[in-house]
Amino acid sequence: MEIFVQGIKEGVCLIWQLDKEIFQVTALSLQVSLTALILSALIGVPAGAALALKDIPGKRFFLNIIYTLMGLPPVLAGLFVYLLLTYRGPLGQYQLLFTPTAMIIAQILLAAPIICGLTARAVMALNQEVYDTAVTLGASQRQASRAIIREARIGIVAALSTALGRVIAEVGAVMLVGGNIRWSTRVLTTSIVLETRMGNFSTAIAIGIILLTLSFIINTAILMLEKRSFSYDNTIKIT
Repeated sequence: MEIFVQGIKEGVCLIWQLDKEIFQVTALSLQVSLTALILSALIGVPAGAALALKDIPGKRFFLNIIYTLMGLPPVLAGLFVYLLLTYRGPLGQYQLLFTPTAMIIAQILLAAPIICGLTARAVMALNQEVYDTAVTLGASQRQASRAIIREARIGIVAALSTALGRVIAEVGAVMLVGGNIRWSTRVLTTSIVLETRMGNFSTAIAIGIILLTLSFIINTAILMLEKRSFSYDNTIKIT
């Protein structure tokens, strides 16, 4: 118990003192995870909505692939990106291995299927009911599709929160393609692994507290945006 108390005290001290290395590691963690989340959302939300709304050949097959990739092992994603970016790989000429860009690519592979799959499920759960109501009220097919996506926003927000938890806590993939290089590709999760291996348990706990705090703040921001959107829609309906 004492080691946890010491970790909390050290975490507060690190934040209060604005430790230069911890600040850099935290900033890089935010940069990598948020960039991967935004890019994954730009890919996953439209793709998931399209799979749910359109009757395309092999739709069930594509959904099964997406659902399978939702559980993609992080190390396997890291291995794929590593082989892609290594100097003998197809993208080796761009020298992206052991850079934040490689870490972002690996996290996109993990987050995009989650957002796509959960978005598709959320939209399909409302598909027929909302579509029929919108068409009855005189909406076009495109307007009805927009109404379905808007009504499924709670599920989409849940998809974003789930994907955020996946990428911000990722260790294996980012360590494999990033290398955990000090002042370059070291993030909060890989710092925890390093400090634990060195026996600095209180420091590892302190960094973990910072990681959990960041995750809490970002998730709160996402939920607030969803709540504001819900309130805005209700205001429009009332007026």
